[in-house]
Amino acid sequence: MAKIHGMAGEWARVKGTIIGLTPVFAAIFTAGLATAAAVLGYPVTGIVILAASLCAGCSFMIGGVKRIERHFIGARGEERVSNLLSDLSDRYHVFNDFAAGPYHVDHVVVGPAGVFAVETKFWNGHVTIEDGRILVNGSKPSRPPLVQVQREAAAVKSELEKAGWCGAVTPLLVFASDSFVSRIAELNGVVVLNSEEIKKSFATERVVIAQDELDRLVSLMENNI
Repeated sequence: MAKIHGMAGEWARVKGTIIGLTPVFAAIFTAGLATAAAVLGYPVTGIVILAASLCAGCSFMIGGVKRIERHFIGARGEERVSNLLSDLSDRYHVFNDFAAGPYHVDHVVVGPAGVFAVETKFWNGHVTIEDGRILVNGSKPSRPPLVQVQREAAAVKSELEKAGWCGAVTPLLVFASDSFVSRIAELNGVVVLNSEEIKKSFATERVVIAQDELDRLVSLMENNI
């Protein structure tokens, strides 16, 4: 089995909680100021602001719960992909929630076949490639996943170069919901595949990184990044 480093989905949960609750805390803080204003001699202004902040807080709470839920669903997708990656041979290492520049890359896979930056999506609906774009149920997603994973792969490459290793980093876009109609494809240098294709895709005898170089790279990632 592959060696797993880090916990899959950890950053997604933290980020989702922060994004979801920050507006709520802001509304509570505003309510506190409104209460203070009312006590200090500005009752009308205080009551108006308090009422508005309470209404906004309720609205933010509903929206925040939905945002947190979306991130937690994404975290479950990352856990599924990490579990599948753990079934690779013991020559592979999987770094979950890998910090590279401004990004937290879902998984970085390192093994004889090379280095791979993996972005996981847990989307409902049919995912297709049309006119060089990733679509879900025929519509463009709010955040283009190809651009995202390309930037993450470039960031991983940059971090590895800073640590003393120079080599290619292949971007992988994995659908944990297995919703990609074509199952596996390559688009603009990005390998797009369903999670059920992972083991098959890595079942290769191709050696891009020799064992001694692989050991050095893993050591750099464990100790210097």
